[in-house]
Amino acid sequence: MSKLTLATHPFLLGFDQLERLVERTAKTGNDGYPPYNIEQSSENAFRITLAVAGFREEDLSITLEDRQLVIRGKQVEAEEDGRVFLHRGIAARQFQRSFVLAEGVEVAGASTENGLLHVDLKRSRPEQVVQTIRINKV
Repeated sequence: MSKLTLATHPFLLGFDQLERLVERTAKTGNDGYPPYNIEQSSENAFRITLAVAGFREEDLSITLEDRQLVIRGKQVEAEEDGRVFLHRGIAARQFQRSFVLAEGVEVAGASTENGLLHVDLKRSRPEQVVQTIRINKV
């Protein structure tokens, strides 16, 4: 007996792309840095907040690649200006966080505030379409 997956279930036709999205999300392998929150701000709006203390706006990039929201951060090391560190606990660590967005979810905007990066998302309401299929005689 074969194992039924989401894409092979007989009642779910055409969901193979959804299964690929789930597999791609599982492979992103986020290591927990930077920490983030996802909150629902209204019925059709969400906000992703990342803790990016020490990063300037120029150090951050947000891209949308095939419904995958990718947030990257890379601090440019300043030229050594003669400073001698006795302890260096604040590292210029780069990161990449990925989030797969559902169809119809769009990025509404992004902002930084007090060391936090906010990415606002909105879901457009799909039109309810009722279609009648004509039956042809053969």
